Amino acid sequence: MLVDHRTYRIKAGMTQGHLEIYEKHGFATQTRHLGQPLCYMYAETGDVNTIVHQWAYEDAADRAKRRAAMLADPEWRTYLGKLNESGYLLEQKTSLMIPAKFCPIKR
Repeated sequence: MLVDHRTYRIKAGMTQGHLEIYEKHGFATQTRHLGQPLCYMYAETGDVNTIVHQWAYEDAADRAKRRAAMLADPEWRTYLGKLNESGYLLEQKTSLMIPAKFCPIKR
């Protein structure tokens, strides 16, 4: 299994606005292609204005195939346009991670 761990830093005070755009314009399209995320969370304390989400794939080829289909979807491109127009997303970090064998992710 390969886990795509993403951390987004959002403009101060705009986390809920960012989440609303995603919920209305991105979530259905993304889950249609990638399946349900392992998690989708925002910071309550600490590094506020941060969103973290994780997506599970069988391997790198599975990830590439599913993400290519999503990126080709006109609905996803519409969502990306709305996200870019908002100016809420300041930074994105992506880490591809492999679960340790003694603590597998149950799906």
